[in-house]
Amino acid sequence: MCDHLFVVTGGPGAGKSTLIEALARRGVGTMPEAGRAIIRDQVAIGGAALPWGDRALYTELMLGWELRSYHEAEAMAGPVVLDRGIPDVAGYLTLIGFEVPDHVEAAARRFRYNRKVFLAPYWEAIFTGDAERKQDKAEAEATARTVAATYVRLGYELVELPLAGVEARADFVMGWVGR
Repeated sequence: MCDHLFVVTGGPGAGKSTLIEALARRGVGTMPEAGRAIIRDQVAIGGAALPWGDRALYTELMLGWELRSYHEAEAMAGPVVLDRGIPDVAGYLTLIGFEVPDHVEAAARRFRYNRKVFLAPYWEAIFTGDAERKQDKAEAEATARTVAATYVRLGYELVELPLAGVEARADFVMGWVGR
């Protein structure tokens, strides 16, 4: 387990990436979200690994990204806050009705983060869609529930982020990560 690695998870449009950016401005080590980067790259190259295309391939790319992020973050000094983690891949597979392959489950169990995982709950006031985030309110809420259940199933404790502005959320996280 890497106690200095903290995950922020939740549904789309819950303020995770904005929070990660605010923490980075404060000098905290961070890792970006896999999903958006994969979508951008796949759209740019005409690839099929997309949540509205080959979802199995998309999840394999997410797993690879999350493993790389884990290893990079593991080598960093001080707390590192990650925009999602390996268990999010298992949660996504569950959400879309796919069986979680043994290698995804093994990765989620082997590469462990701090026991405390920050959950960004669905927050209607800030939820918006865009070209990369095509989920509606119902799917955003279902995603938050599913990834939360996945982390709990894997032995993590959820710490729900307050429904507050980004700086208040960053202060909240800073209080937990010990910087």
